[in-house]
Amino acid sequence: MDLKTLREVAEIGDPLERARVLSRLMAEQQGLATEAARMRRQAIAEAREAGMSLEEIARRLGVSPGRVSQMREGPAAPAPRVLVRRALPTEPAVRGSKSLFLAEAERQGLRAGRRMLYVGPEPASDHVAACLRVDPGTEVIARRKTMTANDVPVRIATSYLRADLFGGTRLAEPGFVRPSLQSALTALGYAFGHAEETLTARPPTAFERETLELDPGEWVVQVLRASYSTEGTPVHVLETICAATRHVFTIGQVSGHDEF
Repeated sequence: MDLKTLREVAEIGDPLERARVLSRLMAEQQGLATEAARMRRQAIAEAREAGMSLEEIARRLGVSPGRVSQMREGPAAPAPRVLVRRALPTEPAVRGSKSLFLAEAERQGLRAGRRMLYVGPEPASDHVAACLRVDPGTEVIARRKTMTANDVPVRIATSYLRADLFGGTRLAEPGFVRPSLQSALTALGYAFGHAEETLTARPPTAFERETLELDPGEWVVQVLRASYSTEGTPVHVLETICAATRHVFTIGQVSGHDEF
């Protein structure tokens, strides 16, 4: 990012588009600074491995030996803005509550909030399509919301449902489903059979980075839960994107079979 780029951005007429572009440029700049700092630490480490002393490195770089030590260590990891526990697999009592997140947060003494971001048709991504047993790109119903803990954004959760099964029902309507999505599925005649949960750690998308207010270099953890009826029908896919540094994932074991 240079002065010419900033001048070009300043000419964008739409103020929100201008703000969005500036946010992206700032994130890219911070990402470059983080990577440059990592490469500098590696270069200093190579010099040390070659037998150079801290004093010699400091002299060559034109800084003090203490500053070289700081460069080697890198910035101290900041404390997480908030820490939420997410059980894997989901406890049945929590899964059957009004809201998985609200129930979890209440147990942990956190002030929880949630806001619906989008309800409507959306092309299925490869992993969602595989769970719902449709072709990638097939239009499905998406219900996307964001969750906060103590006013800090911590998760983006999206429910995906097959449009051929649930189009025209209240599951395709805007707003939260009352009293819960689980009860609505039961009322439509679907009995829970089994579910599969997978966990993946990865860099965030631009949307996830902005919505969760992630720092440069911060990753997300994607929890994908695919639920099927007793007849094996793919009923509900829940994709939860968690800010990695704001979560602790507790792994449950079959009762009586826990081990070191």
